[in-house]
Amino acid sequence: MAYETTCTVGGPTVLISGASVAGPAVAYWLRHYGYRPTVIEMAPALRGGGFAVDFRGSASLTVLERMGVLDEVRRHRTGGSPMSFIDEREREIAALPPEFAGGEVELLRSDLSHILYEHSLYGHGHGRADGPEDRATEPLPEKGGEAGAPLAEYVFGDSIASLTEMADGVHVTFERGAPRTFDLVIGADGLHSTVRRLAFGPEEGFVSHLGYYIAGWDLPAESRDLGSRPVGYNEPGRFISAGRTARRADEPGYAGETFCVFASDELTYDRRDTEKQKKLITQAYEGGGWRTEELAQTVWSADGLYFDSISRVDVPRWSTGRIALLGDAAYGATVGGMGTGSAVVGAYVLAGELAAAGGDHGRAFARYEELLRPFVTQCQEGGRRAGEFLAPPTQEAIDARNALLNDPQAVAAMLQEGEDISAAVELRTYGADERG
Repeated sequence: MAYETTCTVGGPTVLISGASVAGPAVAYWLRHYGYRPTVIEMAPALRGGGFAVDFRGSASLTVLERMGVLDEVRRHRTGGSPMSFIDEREREIAALPPEFAGGEVELLRSDLSHILYEHSLYGHGHGRADGPEDRATEPLPEKGGEAGAPLAEYVFGDSIASLTEMADGVHVTFERGAPRTFDLVIGADGLHSTVRRLAFGPEEGFVSHLGYYIAGWDLPAESRDLGSRPVGYNEPGRFISAGRTARRADEPGYAGETFCVFASDELTYDRRDTEKQKKLITQAYEGGGWRTEELAQTVWSADGLYFDSISRVDVPRWSTGRIALLGDAAYGATVGGMGTGSAVVGAYVLAGELAAAGGDHGRAFARYEELLRPFVTQCQEGGRRAGEFLAPPTQEAIDARNALLNDPQAVAAMLQEGEDISAAVELRTYGADERG
């Protein structure tokens, strides 16, 4: 089926919180079906850098193809990054093949965000090269469909302060902007969702700590020797890796990157306090073998840092009234849960069900959850196992993991299991004939 880009003037308005992956994806599909999406993002612009994300299985690739972005996604593919597990003498004791982490298509999260952002604004083949900061607050056009006019509205550098549902809409106040009222609100704002907190309740009621923390940062130039090749080192409950990856080899000043996972009870810290986070990381690797402590100390020179718990999100219902959750906000798992693929599939199903329901958001939200929950629950199980796989709790468990990775048949079986899970959802065909 051909998917044409359309924008219907006067259609229902939808506020989407979050401009990473799920937000721009659902914005594309909503304006395709005649809705008027506004995406709000607390960051001042689309985020750069970051980890790679991957797609595997037929479901997410089919959605990307129907969006018209699969070829572009493939042009940005990184090919995955192999990694050697080493001992203290830097001898390889196991290897992680590139397809294990990279799926069928791997690319940087920032590249994916830019692709989906541009596509939600201008559709197929817009050919615009200017950055998102140049049009961060461009409004919707007076009349949809003019050549070059944006088909969605993006507002960067702001966030939602309150949500008040009324009979005919949701009144929204913002940290910076003037209040507005929307027909619907979608929370696509990640594991620590503001929409979920405001509309459903405190985070601790929905986010379960799975016993591990994860961090990543770029190595400073003076530590270039640490990043000669991607290697990872384990001790019970701790994993740390360093290396230059092919996907970023051409970046000026790139010396390599560090990725680490460590076991810990739930920690108390401010998510905006990077100095505290750096202290927690260096403390976690005190007394480690190999070059563990030296590598952990490089975090103090890092300009950017990703740090979070490995957690799982479970929300009993993904919607309340005119407000719904999407992606990690509803069914996230920090790592290993196929969250990127689940996000684009979820965006397709949510928008499609809204179109099929002819404006009955209650019916659409219920159907979206009915169709998607079994699929994402299976995907989330990978997140539950990710910490123990990367940082096994005992030396015996480390040895068993390494033996598994050194068995080609076992690796093939694990890869096939991931393929099967990621394809285990039936995608309906949504179109104008299904709209009320």
